[in-house]
Amino acid sequence: MGFITPAPPPVDIDEWKQLPHLEKIRPLAQDWAINGFGTPTAVYLLYAVKLVIYVVAAALIISATSGLGGLGHLSDWWTLPIVFQKIVVWTMLWELIGLGSGSMPLTFRFSPPIGGILYWLRPGTIRLPPFPDRVPLTRGTTRTPVDVTLYAGLLGMLTYLMLSGGDQFAGISLRLDRTAVAITLVLLVALGLRDKVAYLCARPELYGLLLFVFLFPLSQLIVASQIILVCIWIGAATSKLSRHFVFVVAVMVSNTPWNQSRAMKRRLYRNHPDDLRPSREAFLGAHLGTVIEFTLPLVLLFSQGGTIGWLAVIGMLIFHIHITSTFPLGVPLEWNLFMIFGLLFLFGHYGDVPLSTLDDPLLIVVVLASGVLVPIIGNLRPDKVSFLPSMRYYAGNWATSQWLFRKDGAEATFDERIIKPAPIVLTQLEALYDHDVAELTLYKGLAFRAMHSHGRALNGLLPRAVDDLAAYDIREGEFLAGVAVGWNFGEGHFHNEQLLAAVQERCDYAPGELRVVMLESQPIHVQRQHYRIYDAATGLIEQGYVNVADMVDRQPWLDADGTIPVQVTGSAAVAT
Repeated sequence: MGFITPAPPPVDIDEWKQLPHLEKIRPLAQDWAINGFGTPTAVYLLYAVKLVIYVVAAALIISATSGLGGLGHLSDWWTLPIVFQKIVVWTMLWELIGLGSGSMPLTFRFSPPIGGILYWLRPGTIRLPPFPDRVPLTRGTTRTPVDVTLYAGLLGMLTYLMLSGGDQFAGISLRLDRTAVAITLVLLVALGLRDKVAYLCARPELYGLLLFVFLFPLSQLIVASQIILVCIWIGAATSKLSRHFVFVVAVMVSNTPWNQSRAMKRRLYRNHPDDLRPSREAFLGAHLGTVIEFTLPLVLLFSQGGTIGWLAVIGMLIFHIHITSTFPLGVPLEWNLFMIFGLLFLFGHYGDVPLSTLDDPLLIVVVLASGVLVPIIGNLRPDKVSFLPSMRYYAGNWATSQWLFRKDGAEATFDERIIKPAPIVLTQLEALYDHDVAELTLYKGLAFRAMHSHGRALNGLLPRAVDDLAAYDIREGEFLAGVAVGWNFGEGHFHNEQLLAAVQERCDYAPGELRVVMLESQPIHVQRQHYRIYDAATGLIEQGYVNVADMVDRQPWLDADGTIPVQVTGSAAVAT
């Protein structure tokens, strides 16, 4: 790959176009293993520039807070509570605008490069309420002026909190105004009841919970915030105790921009190019990371600072710097920078604060319920709880889907009838490349999915959705959600039955024009994943489950027979 040009196609495109679906996947998966996505170097530079803007803008705005003395006195005020509070607010604002995770080309956003504010300030776009049948005044899937007002009000309150002086002592701002924080939380919850996408984009399991902490006396802030970060780490580590995670590590490291050694990348797989199951080296690397994420946070929490505490801080800093440097395709880069600052602030400077300073019963209950109880429920019932509050980050155990548009114009109907600021991804790519290269680039996304364990299952289920795959354009549900609802970050519940119903309401597809294969996450105690196959017009076609053991033992192209064993538990129609 060059500075502004992507890596050349690893196949002859004219020959590749004639191949069946799984044979199209094979060379792209083999190429990904040693070359990654093939993104131009300039794209990584753009992300790096965005991170600099995120940091510099935060420093400039916070330095203007009453009594701090400007950037020239940074070493004097960076440890004040209001600085940590404003960084929380700033990061939530940044994410809600759409500038953070799920932005730009690594998430298949090309033009425009963000979603977020472009969608959620526009009436008529699709919204996905989480409990439309239970919460009054939340039914429907069309964004109204009420939704726009709630979103704009939330942005306004976050901006106010960033610019305000807050509560002062001896002329120095010490904390944010609690009334303004409370109003912000109310708006966040109200917005969330109307649209789960915008709500989850705000990362309520972290930034929202920290805002709740800010309602309590400052004496509670440090330890409560420490526990929240530790719960994030422990929850994420717990979710990686599965057979999926090693696939994530192999695929993520294959795309690392600073590692151009093909020999090193080949060692991530058992026998590249013929066997792309993760190697022993990938297994050891994955689980070394899991051990680090389990142990060092507990050391941080119970060491009470000192040399041991600082060694744990350094270890976790390396951990997050490494994740950031790999540029994972969800690009949660600002989140990692926030965690780095949280490490230095909460466990570096304030590492010796006694745990006993957290003594408010209500705060303890809320923090532990959010940080412990919700992830437990989410791991047991992943169909009911998003992977974000479940804290199943990077685990490879995600709900996913693939959408099949019949080639007689079904995808064009989607593009024409769905109100959205961005065209379908194919059209975005065609503004950069010719049609064939655009299609191949989309298939790279399918190859990326196929290299994960759940992607094997999706490939095995596609022939159960339609009789003739060649008659359909296969699209990754993740990228479709980005176009339809304004944010995509690995959350398959953004592109499940709810989105399909909203699309059908607008597009009125005939039977067979649009089929969707949906795969749910694996419950932590059951070694299988439930699937559903839908027709947009007629509803459920088939449901059942696939065993994890069958997924992890196959190649991305499903070996010679191109199938995967399934257990059918129900059906309502016959694929045509």
